[in-house]
Amino acid sequence: MRGLGGSTGRHEDSLEQWLADGYAPAYRTAFLILRNPADAEEAVQDAFLRAWRFRAAIPAGEGVRPWLYRVVVNSCLSKLRSDRGRRENTTGFSDLAALLAEDGPGPEMSALQADVHGAVLDALGRLPEHLRVVVVLRYYAQLSEREIAAVIHRRPGTVKSRLHDAKAILGSDPALAAYEPVGAGAVRAGDSEGAADG
Repeated sequence: MRGLGGSTGRHEDSLEQWLADGYAPAYRTAFLILRNPADAEEAVQDAFLRAWRFRAAIPAGEGVRPWLYRVVVNSCLSKLRSDRGRRENTTGFSDLAALLAEDGPGPEMSALQADVHGAVLDALGRLPEHLRVVVVLRYYAQLSEREIAAVIHRRPGTVKSRLHDAKAILGSDPALAAYEPVGAGAVRAGDSEGAADG
C-alpha cells in the first residue's frame, strides 16, 4: 500500500501511518466544505474506509494526493447531497480557527489574525459549494489547478474560472473589505492567497 507520501508498505500497521499522515488535512478539507464538525468527521472516516478498501487503485507517485482528496471531496459532496434538508445545522467556522492558527508574534497580533481568519472562513462558508470546494483545495490543501481538475473531474480551465469567480466574490465581500493589511503576512480583502496562510 502506498502512503500519502508515495512510500510503499506491506503490513496492516501501514494503515496507522497512513491515517496519521493524512487525517488532519483531510478533516480540515472536509470541515471547510461541510461546515459541520460531526459531518466532517463522518465524511473523512467514510473516505478513509473507501480509500483503504480500494487501496490497490491508488496511483503511484504524484497521483496519490489528488486521488485521496478526490475520495474525500466525493464523500463530502455525497454527504451534502444526502443532508440537503438539514444543512441549517451547520456551524460557523470559529471552531476551525484554532485548528488553522499558527503561533503568532504577540497577543494583539494573534487576536487580530484570529479575527481576520474568522472573517475569511465565514466568507468562505458563504461561497456556493462548487466555488468553496476549489478554494479549499487550492489554498488550504495546497493542490495545483491540475490536481484540483483531477479531483473534481473538470478541465483545468474550469478550475481557473471557478477560482477567479470565488476571488471576485471574496474580494467584494463587505466583511472582508473592513480589514486592512496587517504586517507582511496579512490577509487582505480579496486576497485568497492570504487565506492559505491560515
